[in-house]
Amino acid sequence: MDNVCHTLVGAALAQTGLKRRTRLGAATLVIGANFPDLDVLAVPFGRAIDFRRGWTHGVLALVVLPFVLTAAMLVWDRWRRRTREAGEPRAVPRELLLLSALAILTHPTLDWTNSYGLRWLMPFDGRWFYGDALFIVDPWLLAVLGAGVSLARRRERGGAAHPWQPARVAVAVATVYVLAMLGLHERAESVARRELAGTGRAARALHVVPSPANPFRWQVIADDGARYWLGAVRPLAAASPRVSLDGAPIEQRADDPAVVVAARTPAGRRFLDWARVPFYRVARGPEGASVTITDLRYGASVDIPVAGPRASAATDR
Repeated sequence: MDNVCHTLVGAALAQTGLKRRTRLGAATLVIGANFPDLDVLAVPFGRAIDFRRGWTHGVLALVVLPFVLTAAMLVWDRWRRRTREAGEPRAVPRELLLLSALAILTHPTLDWTNSYGLRWLMPFDGRWFYGDALFIVDPWLLAVLGAGVSLARRRERGGAAHPWQPARVAVAVATVYVLAMLGLHERAESVARRELAGTGRAARALHVVPSPANPFRWQVIADDGARYWLGAVRPLAAASPRVSLDGAPIEQRADDPAVVVAARTPAGRRFLDWARVPFYRVARGPEGASVTITDLRYGASVDIPVAGPRASAATDR
């Protein structure tokens, strides 16, 4: 999910009353909800795909990162009390650790729910896992959590009774919404698989992912082994057909000789380890070819030069 959503999750948890457990409770929850995205530090070094949603999102990180964040918050607490807030009570390490663990756990859980996925088992296993239930920027989730945080803060500032209630309702509604979307995804995938059975268009794989802001219309990517067929499925429609596919498929061209060479390069292997729905385009010249590998999910791509006779032996398709 986007970092606005992660931040709102941490803020909503704080406003449920959890921030009262210890000094720096609110800050710990908000920072913890974003903390696994420490892997963005790899971006300036050109290793974004290698590390994104891997080491800092996997099972080992869920054990280690709460202690790292707790230690950082205790250092900050000590410095603040020495320089500006000497009379304030100390932060409670045990409570900071509990809040850190809770907030950090929400991050990979939400990241798993979209089609980008994450590698739960890192660093022990690099497999990707996908929930395919939420669009990567979900406006309904943002609206519910944002409203809960805003109303709870307003009630808190006004001295209202039970100021935490709006945030608690928002967290509950958001949880029910996520579970409902997971259920809708299962329904949409089942409908798509049933209606495409026998057509051959989903012979290799079928991907059903959410559409922006519309829980009742899901995007379909059917893979027949040589082409991707794009379309939509309406899982709750009253009558068939519930699946509609576009007329023109996207050719994968994975068997082009230049593509085969490019896929074996270090850059190609790294990109294809991340890419879930890759297709290829080849531009040939007198000294070789340039292979563009694109992931259909987000349009992200990488260009890989392939030199020599292996790149130019085949004719363009």
